[in-house]
Amino acid sequence: MTPLEFDARHLWHPYTNVADPGPMHLIDRAEGVYLFREDGARMIDAMSSWWCAIHGHRHPAITAAMQQQLNYMPHVMFGGLTHKPAIELGQKMVSMLPQGLDRIFYCDSGSVSIEVAMKMAVQYQMAHARAGKVEFATIRGGYHGDTWKAMSVCDPVTGMHGLFRGALSIQHFLPRPKIRLHDDWPDDDTQNGLADLAQLLEAKGDRIAALVLEPVVQGTGGMYFYHPNWLRAAKAMCDAHDVLVIFDEIATGFGRTGRLFAMDHAGFTPDILCLGKALTGGHISFAATVTSQRVARGIGESEAGVFMHGPTYMANPLACRAGTASLTLLEDGSWQQRVAAIEAQMKAELEPARKFSGVVDVRVLGAIGVIEMAETVDPRIAHERAPQTGVWLRPFARNIYCMPPYVVSPDELTRVTAAMVDLARDSG
Repeated sequence: MTPLEFDARHLWHPYTNVADPGPMHLIDRAEGVYLFREDGARMIDAMSSWWCAIHGHRHPAITAAMQQQLNYMPHVMFGGLTHKPAIELGQKMVSMLPQGLDRIFYCDSGSVSIEVAMKMAVQYQMAHARAGKVEFATIRGGYHGDTWKAMSVCDPVTGMHGLFRGALSIQHFLPRPKIRLHDDWPDDDTQNGLADLAQLLEAKGDRIAALVLEPVVQGTGGMYFYHPNWLRAAKAMCDAHDVLVIFDEIATGFGRTGRLFAMDHAGFTPDILCLGKALTGGHISFAATVTSQRVARGIGESEAGVFMHGPTYMANPLACRAGTASLTLLEDGSWQQRVAAIEAQMKAELEPARKFSGVVDVRVLGAIGVIEMAETVDPRIAHERAPQTGVWLRPFARNIYCMPPYVVSPDELTRVTAAMVDLARDSG
């Protein structure tokens, strides 16, 4: 049995039917922006391996930090113990985050960070004698992960977890903000969509612990970019009803939108922030849920007296070292020029797709490029073409998109955009 035959028979890949898992590329190694197949063919990782490898694969500074840590302590429990990798990463994060977000809870993955944020919100409300606040509000089109509570705030109809809507907690879903990122902002709440939030909070605010959403950019929910003014107004409304605001920046944090954080487009901080993916530059799974001292101390006043969560691999030293190295690479600010150049090039090179039949929209923000189609795109076409085009794309639903590493060269990026445009032409 060949390795690929064993894979097809025994290994279960994301979002696949084991009876028909589809073809797989056998990747032997990765370096920089490239994935290398076992047969020697190389492909530009235009997905940044699900949006996390912002510095490219096997970055020498990150791998060296991890290798050094291996010689001392790959892991130790975080209960009752601490270590310098966790402390140094925390110092780095606090220096980069907006003032007021300075209490860090390390997590295993992005989905877990959402679970932690939701638990924080409920326990905080309970500590303030608001025990009825155990429900959550969010907006349509969102995606927050595959774990159980996180699924409950993913879109229940068009989202990836609609199958489970009868089994999940019932949450409150608002219409997706209708005003796009670069549109003129109407102050009339009936036009900008905020009237729906106002009505929900007035009717059920005493039951809602927090509003959970992806700021400015909805990722897996359709690569949808919406106006930051919606967020600013929503925060004021939530404050008036003692509803916390949770930002999911797992996909957008650390420069992906052209700002260090997507919340920077809105100009304010949430009560709780979820980070992951690019935190370690894609070198090892890790995430964090960050909140204010006010929220953290409030939880300490709850009946339990402590926050009721503690993963086995919390603050894993290897991951902390990778995180510190990744964030250090961002400190000189050169990523801003690179991401701005990527944005400008993608805007120019993806624009021709707009004239194709079947193309609904072409949009770019930072290092995110999207061609939205009228119909679902068959991902197998991009998969089959990858060895010939030299570009690894993974379309989903109606979106042909890329989120390349920030270190992609102009020539490499041209290959990516050309593959996207060709796929759009042939999918229309």
